[in-house]
Amino acid sequence: MISTLLALVVALSVNAPTVTAADDVPVGRVTVDVVTANGSGCPAGTTEVAVADDNSEFILIHRSYVARVGVGADPTDIRKNCQLSLDVRVPGGFTFGIVRADYSGRINLAAGAQAWQSANYYFQGNSSTARRVHQFNGPMRDEWATTDMTDPGSVVFAPCGDHRYLNINTALRVSAGTSNPQVTSSWISMDSPDRNPNNRYRFIWKRC
Repeated sequence: MISTLLALVVALSVNAPTVTAADDVPVGRVTVDVVTANGSGCPAGTTEVAVADDNSEFILIHRSYVARVGVGADPTDIRKNCQLSLDVRVPGGFTFGIVRADYSGRINLAAGAQAWQSANYYFQGNSSTARRVHQFNGPMRDEWATTDMTDPGSVVFAPCGDHRYLNINTALRVSAGTSNPQVTSSWISMDSPDRNPNNRYRFIWKRC
C-alpha cells in the first residue's frame, strides 16, 4: 500500500514547481504518521499518508470527505472538516516547515450555489496561522485545485531539538445560495476513490 502511494508521489513530483529550500535536503529517512484524525471529513481509518522518496513533500489521501446540500443531503452535511495531528520525524541536524500546500477534488454546484475550501497549519504549542479560504461559485461541474503558498522567508519552522506535532486543519463547506435545495443537489469533495493524492505538502528544510 505504502509503495503504491510513494509511486504516486514520485509521479506527481516530476511536474511539481521547484521550491528553493532554506538549506540542503536531508538524505536520511523522513517519516510522517497520523497521530490523531478528528472531524466529519476524516473518519477513523479513511486517511493515508506517505512521504516522497526525495523528502521533498508528503501526501495525504482522504476517502470520505464530501460536503453537500440539497436533495438527499443531511443538514449536517453542509460542512465537513478534518483536524490532523501529524508526527513528522526528520534526520538529526535538520528542521522543517511547510512552504506550499496543494488541494484538489471534484465539485458540482447548481447555479447560485457556493462552496469553500479552507485550511490552516501550526506546530503543537504555537499559534495557528491565518486561515486561507478559497471560494467557488455555481454553476460549476468540474475538478478543482487550490494552492496555499508561503514566502520562504516567512515560513515557521519546527523548533530545533524540541519535537512537536504538526497540526493541519482543513474544511469544506457548501451553501445552496440562491439555488433551490428542494430540487437541486450541490457538493464539493476532497476524497479520492481512485486513491490519487488530494492533499500534498511541500517541505522546506534548514539545518539546526
